[in-house]
Amino acid sequence: MSKSLQAIRGMNDILPEQTPVWRYLENTFAGLLEEYGYSEIRLPIMEFTELFARGIGEGTDVVDKEMYTFLDRNEESLTLRPEGTAGTVRAMLEHGLTGGGQVQKLWYAGPMFRYEKPQKGRYRQFHQIGVEVFNLPGPDIDAELIILTWRLWQKLGMADAVTLQLNTLGSSEARARYREALVAYLQERFEQLDEDSQRRMTTNPLRILDSKVESTQALLVGAPTLHDYLDEESIAHFEGLKARLDAVGLRYEINQKLVRGLDYYCRTAFEWVTDRLGAQGTVCGGGRYDGLVSQFGGKPTPGVGFAMGVERLVLLLETLGVVPAELKRPADVYVCAFGEPAELAALALAEKLRSAVPGIRLLLNAGAGSFKSQFKKADKSGAQFALILGDDELAARVVGFKPLRGEGEQQNIAWEALPEHLAACIQRA
Repeated sequence: MSKSLQAIRGMNDILPEQTPVWRYLENTFAGLLEEYGYSEIRLPIMEFTELFARGIGEGTDVVDKEMYTFLDRNEESLTLRPEGTAGTVRAMLEHGLTGGGQVQKLWYAGPMFRYEKPQKGRYRQFHQIGVEVFNLPGPDIDAELIILTWRLWQKLGMADAVTLQLNTLGSSEARARYREALVAYLQERFEQLDEDSQRRMTTNPLRILDSKVESTQALLVGAPTLHDYLDEESIAHFEGLKARLDAVGLRYEINQKLVRGLDYYCRTAFEWVTDRLGAQGTVCGGGRYDGLVSQFGGKPTPGVGFAMGVERLVLLLETLGVVPAELKRPADVYVCAFGEPAELAALALAEKLRSAVPGIRLLLNAGAGSFKSQFKKADKSGAQFALILGDDELAARVVGFKPLRGEGEQQNIAWEALPEHLAACIQRA
């Protein structure tokens, strides 16, 4: 027997019973971003591999181990996007959208791809909603992005389940000085490091700070701290950010080991974390990347942004039990019709009701069937009411109206009175 077809490991179908929660999350966030004056950008899911090698950084786990990269028919190396910032910067430069100090406040949503071990809340095709802002260098916009996410948690009913962790990575010069001190400290303890951390000593030693290996974390207790090497401008920027978060009453924790996983971050770094999802606790993360645009050949341009994982947020919504009940609301009305004349009349009636009662959820029976079979389908649909059309109803210019949930007898309603009657019944149901 031939092997049955199935999805690629770590690339999941989002089934009809799941999509209402996704749409609710996406629409809530899109509406919030519109309130704050952000505009949507839509990016290709594939880019030239060089974009990510230069932007994310060679030596990072993403570039070294996790990217889906292949040669196309022209022997050019292409990569399925593992994140959205590099592509956004490329689009800004290609279309001249950052020149002359133009401020751009952008957001995007869509699938990303990383070759990781699939586990709960982490997949090889995953979805992100991201925000990027260009040409605003101060802590005020950093604060706005964090406050914006805080407001999203409130709208979604999960504010008590997430905690903000905050850090500053300083300037590239400060990080270089700190990197030298950290490497010197760890070099003396090299044999005690876990295998991944030993590899990162020569590629990205700051990533050792957020190692999940307990023995490595124990070694870091006496390590130099980044804040001891910060430049004055970065300290002032960080103090300005904290002052703004304090002003709105947003609580945070300072985590000096928070360095994020990509090379382009500087100064502000933040993550929203939860303890409700096991090991995969980060639901949103971001920070400042003032050197990234010039790294791609553009003029020095301040940048800051964040991304959040949709799968993890959906999982958190469901874990907390805060998915709105109305998302699972069934149909309001199921229309049954018996005989071809009635079927034609039912089609016209259904469209009339959709126009007259905005937002109505109406199912029109398809596939004909007996009285019994159509009513069985009406009941299974979860609809509140059934409308019945047959030869007798057509002749009398009425529609049978039957409540399917709770009490109530079937009655005949004149065609002209049906929209108003139906709207009132739906409102009471």
